[in-house]
Amino acid sequence: MAVFLTGSTGYLGAHVAAILLENHKDKLNLLVRARDEHEAEVRLWRALQLHLDFPHFYDHLKTRINIFRGDLTDKNFGLSEEDYRDLTQTSDSVIHCAASLNRKSEKACLNVNLRGTLEVIKAAQVARDLHGLRRFSDVSTVAIAGHRFNEIVKEDDALDWARADYDPYARTKKFCEHMVNELLPDVPHTIFRPSIILGDSRYAETTQFEMVRSFVFLAGLPVLPFRPDDKIDIVNVDFVAESIVTIHQKERPAHDIYHLSSGVDSQAFNELTRALAEAQNKSAPFYLPSLEKPFTKVNNWFADNFRGNPVSYGATLLKVFIPYLVWNTVFDNTRITGETGKKPAPFSAYCYPLLKFSKAVDFNYPYKEWPGDVQQAFPLAEARAKA
Repeated sequence: MAVFLTGSTGYLGAHVAAILLENHKDKLNLLVRARDEHEAEVRLWRALQLHLDFPHFYDHLKTRINIFRGDLTDKNFGLSEEDYRDLTQTSDSVIHCAASLNRKSEKACLNVNLRGTLEVIKAAQVARDLHGLRRFSDVSTVAIAGHRFNEIVKEDDALDWARADYDPYARTKKFCEHMVNELLPDVPHTIFRPSIILGDSRYAETTQFEMVRSFVFLAGLPVLPFRPDDKIDIVNVDFVAESIVTIHQKERPAHDIYHLSSGVDSQAFNELTRALAEAQNKSAPFYLPSLEKPFTKVNNWFADNFRGNPVSYGATLLKVFIPYLVWNTVFDNTRITGETGKKPAPFSAYCYPLLKFSKAVDFNYPYKEWPGDVQQAFPLAEARAKA
């Protein structure tokens, strides 16, 4: 039997896949969008090369990974009847990481997050009816909490249907949680809500640059339009991925919902800018909270009127993220830290290496190419696959 993991070619999903491959014995059923088998393998290699060298990746690919070439939003993922039957018959649990993070597009979020999640739930129902399902884990977001200000939010107080949402991503993920609860009432299911995922505390390299671009831009400003003592709930991806796998693999987790966040240990803006300034031997920026509204207005004007150039791209990213930078809201994480005994790393401890790497590669990860004659170079994995 295998863990059915969606989103394995994404940033968080690849971290989850790597932990399962390196620290657990389960086989993985991975849904990958590709035109042919080799393209699917190359996409998976690009996603996992942050974590594995090619020999280890290729060995896992041939012995523990089953790739199903399909699309999350198609009926039965667009798989043949035989492949869909194989997927549902061999999956004994589900980790649903795939999502559209396009906070600007209602269409993309409705299509991927709602239709896609419904297809994953339908596959889980088939697996449940065939042989039972050990667990269904859904990766959501703390943004389902909607408009907040100066709060510490606990898991059971976060979802409020009467509260306005910031964007289509938050709105659709909130309804995804609802679908899981309503359509899989007889399956053990867990909801994970990460806060702002930014970087890996173990190393500087990243393949996810959108939020990093905004961070780098803000870090370079001499004046910031924020309140210096406001907290920003940033969490490292390695903590998030390890938490998901740890709870998913437990027979009986203590809770159904977990905030994967920094909680009350979230750092204030001035702590982060001070750490960056010291690392670069520069002066820390000044804070002028009175500029928040004018700054937001000017930024949004650039985003709306100068499309197609780097300035507009940066402004568009900030237009999306500014509401989450000024709400001064953190999400209680005592459930996950109490159950796993692990805490997220403070962002100040690894933010400068992340900034330095991102600027050095111009926000483009230097992917390694697929090797030439793979079967000749790695005969062990081929032999084990045929055994």
